[in-house]
Amino acid sequence: MRTAALDVIRDEHQALAAMLRSMKMLLEQARREQVPPDFGVLRAMLFYVDEFPERLHHTKETELLFPRLRERAPELATTIARLNNDHLRGESAIREVEHALLAFEVMGESRRLPFEQAVERYVAAYLEHMAVEEADILPAAQRAFTPADWAELDAAFAANHDPLTGHEPADEYRELFHTIVNNAPAPIGLGSARR
Repeated sequence: MRTAALDVIRDEHQALAAMLRSMKMLLEQARREQVPPDFGVLRAMLFYVDEFPERLHHTKETELLFPRLRERAPELATTIARLNNDHLRGESAIREVEHALLAFEVMGESRRLPFEQAVERYVAAYLEHMAVEEADILPAAQRAFTPADWAELDAAFAANHDPLTGHEPADEYRELFHTIVNNAPAPIGLGSARR
């Protein structure tokens, strides 16, 4: 079964994965060229992660998707608890990376490796989190949810309008997304294969 909510979740996962991989590519390129990375683009990318996936996407998973799935598929309770814990830790995790970025920007080369390691840990954890959702949570939801469940989830997730999934950015985010899309290395790009 294909639903709007599943399409939005998968599109947002795809956009976030591309953003995270692009961040690593930016750091690898700067290291190869033995120059500092573009700190402005890195700040914009981290702000995006904090502003969209952390506040919109995760909130809807935690408040709507996970509780309903816990009722219908109790065998996933441990997995759902772990994913919820990841969501709860999300704000502090992004702050750790932002702090490491600030330290690198202000303190210089001696802070490059700690920042790169913080990014590596963050990206690995986030990609693993999304892989569990894609492999375990979404297929279980497809099996367990009713059309009424999907109608509510479809409406909630359709309201996200993440610009990296092909939606026009709101005026207040337009410059942010232009900065990211125009300056970050591939695979970042507006649009989605599904739209």
